[in-house]
Amino acid sequence: MYVTTKEMLKAAQSGGYAVGAFNFENMEMAMAIVRTAEELRAPVILQTTPSTVKYASLEIFCGIAKALAEKATVPVALHLDHGSSFELAVSAKEAGYSSVMIDGSKESLDDNITLTRRVVDAVNGQVCVEAELGTVGGKEDSTVATGTAYTDPDDAVRFVRESGCDSLAVGIGTAHGIYSGTPVLDTGRLSLIREKLAAAGLDIPLVLHGASGLSEGAVRDCIARGICKVNFATELRQAYTAGVCEYIESDPQVFDPKKYGKTAMAKVCEAVAARIKVCGADGKAN
Repeated sequence: MYVTTKEMLKAAQSGGYAVGAFNFENMEMAMAIVRTAEELRAPVILQTTPSTVKYASLEIFCGIAKALAEKATVPVALHLDHGSSFELAVSAKEAGYSSVMIDGSKESLDDNITLTRRVVDAVNGQVCVEAELGTVGGKEDSTVATGTAYTDPDDAVRFVRESGCDSLAVGIGTAHGIYSGTPVLDTGRLSLIREKLAAAGLDIPLVLHGASGLSEGAVRDCIARGICKVNFATELRQAYTAGVCEYIESDPQVFDPKKYGKTAMAKVCEAVAARIKVCGADGKAN
């Protein structure tokens, strides 16, 4: 079933688990993600970045996601990850995405609020809007951030109140891409953000970006402190590529993409299953 992220994230918030949000680059990855979610009876979010969208189009990726979601027996949402402009976010909504992110984290607090509010007003409640306050470092496709700007808890209260966003990605020390060392997360800051938002009557779902490479314990700790959506991208790309390389190495003469595609899908299924279980979302679609 094709849904927005609103109800699934609220259910995760009240249930003390998180929904896995998985970036996909092609049909095979999307098939593997939804197949695994069904096997584990888990709600799931499919995601595409602006760079991925440029590879094909919003309409093509939406077509893939909707075709899978309409036959699925678990809730499936399609989310624009790191929407880079007002125009792209609105175009995603018009193309059929059920959730969009507008990433104004590089802007000043005031400008980020203004940009996010524009998107919220433009989509008029038809899709959910995720925003980011603070910066998740590293590189993911065309999204590049130098260093990490931690989310200020007091700014978070003002931001959510004035922007009207439905969920908020926070900066607590995670990074996109591959970690060069063990990340040190400011989980106390995460707890404080949640506490201050709740005290202000703004207890919206919080989102963790840059989770590929984090330990299971770190992810679970963040969920216990209020994270309701966890993004995974890099490790799925690594899994898919590993599957393709593994098959071609075993059969260098292969010319049928379906053959190495199946091996790649199996690798993605393994990665997605592990992360759904870490998030505690298995069985939550029942």
